[in-house]
Amino acid sequence: MSNAHSRRTRAAQLSLMLTMISVAATHAAAQVATKLPTGAIRWDASEEAARGALPSMSFANPTHRERREPTTKAGPVKPVFSTDGQGRSVVAISVEGGTSLYGTGENAGSLLRNGRTVEAWNTDAYGYREETKSLYQSHPWVLAVRADGSAFGVLADTTWRCEISLVDGITFAADGPAFPVIVMEGKTPQDVMMQLAAHIGTIELPPLWAIGYHQCRYSYYPEARVMEVAEGFRAHSIPCDVIWFDIDYMHGYRVFTFDSSHFPEPKRTNDELHDLGFRTIWMIDPGVKAESGYSVFDSGSAGEHWVNKADGSVYTGEVWPGQCVFPDYTRPETRVWWAGLYTSFMATGIDGVWNDMNEPAIFNVPSKTMPEDNQHRGGGDLSAGPHARYHNVYGMLMAMATKDGIAAANPEKRPFVLTRANYIGGHRYAATWTGDNAAEWYDLENSIPMALNLGLSGQPFCGPDIGGFIGNGDGQLFARWMGIGSLLPFSRGHTGKGNRDKEPWAFDANVERSCRMALERRYRLIPYLYSLFEESSRTGMPVARPTFFADPADPALRSEDDSFLLGDDLLVVAKTTPLGDRMPVLPRGEWRSLNLHDGATDPDLPDLYLRPGAILPVGPIEQYVDERPLDPLTLYVSLDPSGKARGTLYEDAGDGYGYRSGEFLRTTYQATRTGSAVAVEIASTFGKLARPERSIVVRVMLDDGREAVAISKDGQTISVDLATAKLPGQ
Repeated sequence: MSNAHSRRTRAAQLSLMLTMISVAATHAAAQVATKLPTGAIRWDASEEAARGALPSMSFANPTHRERREPTTKAGPVKPVFSTDGQGRSVVAISVEGGTSLYGTGENAGSLLRNGRTVEAWNTDAYGYREETKSLYQSHPWVLAVRADGSAFGVLADTTWRCEISLVDGITFAADGPAFPVIVMEGKTPQDVMMQLAAHIGTIELPPLWAIGYHQCRYSYYPEARVMEVAEGFRAHSIPCDVIWFDIDYMHGYRVFTFDSSHFPEPKRTNDELHDLGFRTIWMIDPGVKAESGYSVFDSGSAGEHWVNKADGSVYTGEVWPGQCVFPDYTRPETRVWWAGLYTSFMATGIDGVWNDMNEPAIFNVPSKTMPEDNQHRGGGDLSAGPHARYHNVYGMLMAMATKDGIAAANPEKRPFVLTRANYIGGHRYAATWTGDNAAEWYDLENSIPMALNLGLSGQPFCGPDIGGFIGNGDGQLFARWMGIGSLLPFSRGHTGKGNRDKEPWAFDANVERSCRMALERRYRLIPYLYSLFEESSRTGMPVARPTFFADPADPALRSEDDSFLLGDDLLVVAKTTPLGDRMPVLPRGEWRSLNLHDGATDPDLPDLYLRPGAILPVGPIEQYVDERPLDPLTLYVSLDPSGKARGTLYEDAGDGYGYRSGEFLRTTYQATRTGSAVAVEIASTFGKLARPERSIVVRVMLDDGREAVAISKDGQTISVDLATAKLPGQ
């Protein structure tokens, strides 16, 4: 390069930089800060931009984002608005030294997101890796934890393609019009998570069975193979609640149909599985085969329910059935039509629905999705617009319509939907998983931080494909993965077509034993897990929480992602490398080792620790969640240095909506030590549900691993003599 050309290049770069600085300064001067009803601050590039902002798709009640009041106390976080050289709207926020950044939704890599750049653009990301810029879901949200443990969160409220850079502070750069950002301040990261929930809503309380273990593969068929797998769980005494059906159950991959050669009587299949204590979940994709005479295509065409191309003609793209049309879920009429398709589908005894391929994924095109200039017609609060605007919410709108449909079909039951594609706020409609991972140690290690960052982005009901979807893996990897996955909120084993069998007994006797112990631990913890889900449905707190939540001001915990918390009280320390030789940093304090198998151990399973000051409610081992009543109820008690402990158990019918009218029981137990005796009693109760007649076992944990045990009736004060303590299993 000549010196003259080099000088011209530098001059052009300097001119562009000065222009961008000028634009940024102009926007900074014009930007407005207003207060929302929750106390959060909404920032806009200008008053004109605020008035022209598109309706919120993330807020549970979009009108709340528009109820702005002038404020003179905008707080320490002050975004700077600008436009970059690509014409994108940019919002930049500087952060103090020592600030740790989290969130950004579903992305591979470590828990700590500092230095990362990702893109919110729902993508079919088969076999993703750390450098994969975008995955199946979009959460333009960042949680920032300062050095002192205080925190703030920033939501970029745009559905357009949005780059999130955490290389130098926090920067959002999005296509489309200028967008507002919502800034939430808190004394702790927990405060910020609850503020986020106040805006984007919380999950609805799922049915109890959905918190059990799920077994899936692509695909279980025919009917005889499904029954073989189900009966295998019962024969091997390995707990499981749900069997899943992938696309091969369909007739030629046509949604809402059944292949008569594989499943001649789907209702009979479901009934027989119900008799064994299983629920069933069947897949529905958005792509509808473009074929006259196929009822779903015909009714959808009659209602003009399909997404159109830019020229107004119906768009078709290739997916599993061949050429398909795609419902325009931005139309209220289309969502009602789609929901109605579930009436006869659910009448076969189906319990839940899996929405897949709904980014939407399209075969044999470089973008892997439909053209960005495709047109959505909208309706209601949604105006017409290009697919570029609605791409990131296509899966969320599908899940919304699906949930409406199965709730209407079974009005006395709580709906369960799993979706691959989603947008922040979509947790209100569906649970999720981390997509098409691989049977490799890298993906096992990713399971924890991916689930944690989804939880920190408002989606608490999530987990990985246990064992890895792509490839076979080996027995040690599978056992280790089951140990971790059985303790994450959504627990499902899954693998792809052509892979080896990956049922828990499919490797060898040692792996089978590890899986049995792992799942027995999950089922013993179901009372605690269900209590955490109920808490999340009220407060928005994640079920699985990063270890730093135990002490947000401890810098040693900020990057810890080989361990995690379930709620506030139970610490899970996993082995994510083949040798299990990495030493996680543990929170300060005397967290006591917890053994739920009377002293039996397994080197492939995570270690469990109970927080000092906690009471952990657990139940008996079951083969499925409602096999038997919660009797006996066991309380593990870990006293704090002052000799006290507390813990809460939530109970209801496990399904239905009686809890909304008070048909539940929330019990807080407390323990107090006096000398060598510990008294355990009920501190408070809430709800109209009668206390069951049941036994209660209290196990007071001591620092040397011994436990003192007493048995009585629930509702009575129980005295435990510490002098009787002994090691578990003795």
